[in-house]
Amino acid sequence: MTLQGQRALVTGGGRGIGRAIAAMLTQAGAQVSILGRDEAALRDAVAASAAADFATCDVRDESSVSAALDQLSGGRAFDIAIANAGAVETGPFMRSDSERFRRMVEINLIGTVNLFHAVLPGMLERQRGRLIAIASTAGHRGYAYVSAYAAAKHAVIGLVKSLALETARSGVTVNAVCPGYADTDMVASGLDAIAAKTGKSREQALAEMVKDNPQGRLIAPEEVAAAVLYLCGPGSDAVTGQSLLINGGEF
Repeated sequence: MTLQGQRALVTGGGRGIGRAIAAMLTQAGAQVSILGRDEAALRDAVAASAAADFATCDVRDESSVSAALDQLSGGRAFDIAIANAGAVETGPFMRSDSERFRRMVEINLIGTVNLFHAVLPGMLERQRGRLIAIASTAGHRGYAYVSAYAAAKHAVIGLVKSLALETARSGVTVNAVCPGYADTDMVASGLDAIAAKTGKSREQALAEMVKDNPQGRLIAPEEVAAAVLYLCGPGSDAVTGQSLLINGGEF
């Protein structure tokens, strides 16, 4: 597969799944720009040739996203946009106040909305484009102690399904990729926190985390990136409004 001549944008592209996606799209020939808040991580990704350039922004802020795209676009529209930036907070529902829910919605849903709003007009004008949201298995099922996160990811999938219907005859496809627990810095921090709070070993914490995955393992970021690459290619023209689970068979 080649994406030669196409321009791609990945939010949260400095590390983890976002960086893996940026690197795989770059390897396929796309010119990839990455966005995020951690300038050092973004610089490191560009230095490692995972992406061509970067801009810092807060995806929760519509004007910040617009300014970053103006900086990167050079007057040219993007062909591919990956809404990967996200965050998770854990805690029982009764200790998850409305502000936690707002934070999860702002970063996971509104961040996706802001990116799609910014790039979709150019795609519609040229009658081609790929919009992809990195959601989560938590967007399909519930998990205890992450109700705010799960609610926000369910909302992302609802957005994808609705926007796919609006754009179905435009040449633009809209899809979600939904990984289970992945081998990322975020999950590593979560394992450390679980071990510290419960007294379990890190190995025990990992076993508990992946117990619902029939393959019994974390998902590699490159496995998520491979699904994104497929959705960006010409063979996926008829795939829209879908939510692709990358989770080892977990339901």
